[in-house]
Amino acid sequence: MAYMRLGDLLIAAGAITEEQLQTALQTQKQSGQRLGDVLMQVAFHTVIEEERGRFDFEQVCREVCEKLVFRHPNIFASSAAENAGINSWDALKNKEKGRTTLADELNTVPATLPALMYAQKMQKRAARKGAFAQTAEDAAAALKAAERGWEEAVPENSAERAGALLFAAANAMRLAGVDAEEALTFASGRFRQELLQKTEDSDGQERPATV
Repeated sequence: MAYMRLGDLLIAAGAITEEQLQTALQTQKQSGQRLGDVLMQVAFHTVIEEERGRFDFEQVCREVCEKLVFRHPNIFASSAAENAGINSWDALKNKEKGRTTLADELNTVPATLPALMYAQKMQKRAARKGAFAQTAEDAAAALKAAERGWEEAVPENSAERAGALLFAAANAMRLAGVDAEEALTFASGRFRQELLQKTEDSDGQERPATV
């Protein structure tokens, strides 16, 4: 099995786990199983890298602990001394990863993120560097322009216009403090529930009465 294919499995395991954790109170056993799937993938990847002489599980655990300490100067004294004067979570991550330029910021957003999450992270980082300084009013105007563009779309540019509309909507949500990925997930879940409820109601009406 190709190594990149294993990466796809890790992403899939993580996505399933997120869905399971959202319903953990109702499906505790399944949530535990899904977390086990993720843990197995982490262990699997680590063994492969250990066999290649790159790192082992001890190093993985040590580095994540070091990162935890570094990013929480409000809790750990060693991090507080090292990061005196840095109060922003994003500033701490930038120092840790050596990000100083706009290119550093944008090129380190994982391209494998869900599209709406990817868009909002790109927008946030660009805005932080002053390259995408929009107010809520600017974003609302851009969204209206994108809506008009979509209404005027033709088959040749419909995908491009749709992307512009989604990007503008994600930015307007970001400035309003809304996580676009969570919002769409919630709307999709509500859509499913409403359809299933209608189906159940319809089945109940069609079911012949028993005597």
